[in-house]
Amino acid sequence: MDGTKEVLGLRNVSSHCSISEMDDYDLSKLLDKPRLNIERQRSFDERSLSELSIGLTRGGVDNYESTYSPGGRSGFDTPVSSTRNSFEPHPMVAEAWEALRRSLVYFRGQPVGTIAAYDHASEEVLNYDQVFVRDFVPSALAFLMNGEPDIVKNFLLKTLQLQGWEKRIDRFKLGEGAMPASFKVLHDPVRKTDTIIADFGESAIGRVAPVDSGFWWIILLRAYTKSTGDLSLAETPECQKGMRLILALCLSEGFDTFPTLLCADGCSMIDRRMGIYGYPIEIQALFFMALRCALSLLKHDAEGKEFIERIVKRLHALSYHMRSYFWLDFQQLNDIYRYKTEEYSHTAVNKFNVIPDSIPDWVFDFMPIRGGYFIGNVSPARMDFRWFALGNCVAILSSLATPEQSMAIMDLIEARWEELVGEMPLKIAYPAIESHEWRIVTGCDPKNTRWSYHNGGSWPGLLLLQKFS
Repeated sequence: MDGTKEVLGLRNVSSHCSISEMDDYDLSKLLDKPRLNIERQRSFDERSLSELSIGLTRGGVDNYESTYSPGGRSGFDTPVSSTRNSFEPHPMVAEAWEALRRSLVYFRGQPVGTIAAYDHASEEVLNYDQVFVRDFVPSALAFLMNGEPDIVKNFLLKTLQLQGWEKRIDRFKLGEGAMPASFKVLHDPVRKTDTIIADFGESAIGRVAPVDSGFWWIILLRAYTKSTGDLSLAETPECQKGMRLILALCLSEGFDTFPTLLCADGCSMIDRRMGIYGYPIEIQALFFMALRCALSLLKHDAEGKEFIERIVKRLHALSYHMRSYFWLDFQQLNDIYRYKTEEYSHTAVNKFNVIPDSIPDWVFDFMPIRGGYFIGNVSPARMDFRWFALGNCVAILSSLATPEQSMAIMDLIEARWEELVGEMPLKIAYPAIESHEWRIVTGCDPKNTRWSYHNGGSWPGLLLLQKFS
C-alpha cells in the first residue's frame, strides 16, 4: 500500500502536528520489518496484475519510489506523476483504459467523472449511469497516476459547486456541508444544453444521505494536490470553505460520549442494509483519513486555525478509541470472553457492557494466534465481529492502525487467505449473512444475498489497495 500512501502524502506529518502521538502515524518503519513468506498458488489474474502497472497507457508511473530521489525534492512536495516510463502496455491494461474512457461523463465539453457501471446489455440502469463520488475515487487515482489530473480537478470543482445547493428531502433540510452521493448530466441535443441533477439521498434507495462522500472528496483533493504538486486548487477560498463545511458537520458537539461518528445503515459504501448502524469501521477509518488530509490542506488563517485545533484533538481521541475498543486479536478475544457484565463506574473493564455469550462461534475458528483486525462496529451491549476489508485497509493507509496492528491485519489476511480472498481480489465482508439472520438484518434485500456485491463482493477501490500492498 506504499504507493497509495505516497499519492495521498500521508507518510508525512505537517509541522503543526508536532505532538508525540503523531509519531505513531508513520508507517515507513514497516518496510524494514520481516514479512510472512507463505507460498500459495497464484491465479492467472494475480500473476497478470502483479506484472502490470495501472497507468501504462500514455507512459504511466510504475515505480513511485523512483520518483523521490535523495537529491531531488521531498516526497511531500514532488508530484508523483512527474516521472514516466515508456513501454508497451499489457493488453489487459489497454482494454481497461479503453473501458474507463468509454465511461467518462462530460459537462459542457469537459470530463467531470465516470459513470458507476457501463453495460449496454442492461435495459434498466437505475442510477448506475450516474457519477458516484465514492465510485469515482479509484478512477481518479488511475487518472492521476496516468498524468491526467484535469479530469480529477473538474470533478472536485463540480462536486464542490453541488455542495452549495440547497439540500432538501421532503420538508427537511440537510446540513450545509453535505456532499452528494452522485450526480447525473442530462444532455439536451435540441437546445444544446447540459443540466446536472444531484442526489443527496432524496432519490436514493432507502432515502439515506451519504456520510462518506465528503470524506472521499477531501481525500481526493489531497491526492490531487500530492500528485500534481499544485497547491492553488486546495488554497482557493471555495475549496477551503468546502472543507470547513464538511468538517463542521462531523466535528460538531452533541450528546455522544464517543469520538466516533454515529451513522445509519446505507450511508456509505455498503449502500443497503447490512446491520452496520452505529459506528461502522469503514466510516471511522475514512473519517480519520479525511481529518489527516484536511490537516495538511487547511490554511493557517483565522478560520483554518480553529478547525486545525479541533482536528488535532479529535485525531488523538479517535485513534485512542479505535485502537483500544475496535481492535481484536487472540488475546483480546480471550479477554472479552471472560468479561464481567453490569460493571459500573469509571473503573469498569467491560465499558460497553458486552455479553460474552454474544460472541459468534465463527470468530474462535477465524482468529489466528498471530494476527488481528478492527471489528465492524462497537456500541453499547453490541460488538459486530465481522471483518470489513475497506475499513481495515484504510486504517492501514491512514495510519489509524499502529505499525504492530497494521502487520497483524496483513498477518490475518495471510492466515485466512482462503476465507478472505479465495478466487476474488478481496472479500468486502466476512462472513456472509445467511438464512434467518439475512432476512431480519437486510430486510430480505435481494441485492444482499449471500456473497453478492453488497454483502460479500469486492469494491473497485480494493483493487488499487491490493496493487500497492
